[in-house]
Amino acid sequence: MHVGADPSRGVAPPRHAPESVIATVQSPRTARPPAPPAVPRPTGPVPVLVVLVPVLLSLALGLWGVRRGGSLWRDEVVTYDMARRPLPDLGRTLEHADAVHGLYYLLMHGLFRAFGAADPLLVLRLPSVLATAVAAGLLALLGLRLAGPGAGLPAGVVFGMLPPVQRYAQEGRSYAVVCMLVVWASCLLVRAVRLGTGRAWAGYAGVLLGACLLHEFAVLALLAHAVAVPRAVRRRWALAAGAVIVGMTPLAVCSMRQTEQVAWIGGPGSGALLCLAGVTLLGAACAALLPRQRTPGRAVGPVALALPLCALPGLLLMLVSLVKPLYVDRYVLYGQAGTALLVGAALDRLLRAGGRIRAGAVLAASAAVAALLPVTLYLRTPDSRLDDVTAVATAVRSAGEGADGVLYLPGRRRVWSLADPQAVHGLRDLALERAPRDSGTLYGTEAGPSVIRARLLAARRIVVLRDPAGQPLGPDPREAVKRQVLSAAFEECGTRTVRGARVSVYARPGRC
Repeated sequence: MHVGADPSRGVAPPRHAPESVIATVQSPRTARPPAPPAVPRPTGPVPVLVVLVPVLLSLALGLWGVRRGGSLWRDEVVTYDMARRPLPDLGRTLEHADAVHGLYYLLMHGLFRAFGAADPLLVLRLPSVLATAVAAGLLALLGLRLAGPGAGLPAGVVFGMLPPVQRYAQEGRSYAVVCMLVVWASCLLVRAVRLGTGRAWAGYAGVLLGACLLHEFAVLALLAHAVAVPRAVRRRWALAAGAVIVGMTPLAVCSMRQTEQVAWIGGPGSGALLCLAGVTLLGAACAALLPRQRTPGRAVGPVALALPLCALPGLLLMLVSLVKPLYVDRYVLYGQAGTALLVGAALDRLLRAGGRIRAGAVLAASAAVAALLPVTLYLRTPDSRLDDVTAVATAVRSAGEGADGVLYLPGRRRVWSLADPQAVHGLRDLALERAPRDSGTLYGTEAGPSVIRARLLAARRIVVLRDPAGQPLGPDPREAVKRQVLSAAFEECGTRTVRGARVSVYARPGRC
């Protein structure tokens, strides 16, 4: 049925023979449902609701509780601090650290310059909210082009409701924007395959390059696209992919010199493995429900694009992590778009089957939405993130009365004070040599072990900001001397534990 036609006028016969449909595997006792008629590929105007409903739903979910009670977590604090640095200081810092996020920090710098007087949390997170809403609309459009409006609408809705998507829609980091650009590039890939023009391929390469410059692991989407591209146009795709790789090479070379930025990443744990396996199995199960479609030489099939996008970027990053730990789920957030496409297309097929199958599909979808509600509520609380910098600042204000100085264990936890320097106002940073902006670093540079020892011994009362108990202790000699002096010359007067941190007061023996 042509998109936008009046249903009351009947369904115009397709110009081509309907595509073959394979029935789903059923037990001998279950009657085989009649195969629904194949949906012709839409070529007319896009139904407004197919795109608008996912956009509005995603926008509503993104704005709901976006401030999270005024809390921030440390990665967002880095964005906030970097975006508000003068451009020369920002450029100097990116030469030594976090170049992979440099373009995003530059974009956020412009936003804070333009809207800095508004609510900082909204300025920080609104780009991710809007990017996720646009991605949901683009994904609905992509599903419509590949499998019809009945698949496009649920694909966009499912995408906006996925827990990882909801989480990063409300964070001041680049991952939602990268996801939007990868989905857009996937739409442009389908268009370029169909049209075959140089302009179409250039548009695809340009958008995907933008995603890679915002975060270089977006290049893994090329692997999924390589599987989806029909043989007839692989040479044109290879030229576009080569342009993307060449364009991002300077960033890759620069970031390879900053490998200490990802030294905190551990090997892939069992939780990450199970999560990736579960998503992959879900995608494969949905793909098995879809009809086998013979696509023309210049067309991309829905399964051929969605299943590799769902599984391959995360799988490759997981395999690389067996040698060099790099796997973090948010680095390949755009894989959720493949999952949503498959779920949307499978749900469309089940709903069109009618009878008990349709009723079962409606029941399963309703149960899934109900199961997601507790997660949705939790993601809008401060406890849903690794730490709560706002709570840390409140605890420091309370503990800092009468103290001589503040000490960060380890030094990179100085990030907890970057968003609200007034929390440590009047407290000398006993290990600091040069402040973050002055040194062109993320967290500042610290003095040598002997200087730190002398400063600590000259203090009488110290506020110490530490990781939660049980975290590994680094071998850095500066960190070692901090622990040694506190243990030998001070006693712990009290500790307040907040989300992701401990705020302790240390004093000379007998002076607590």
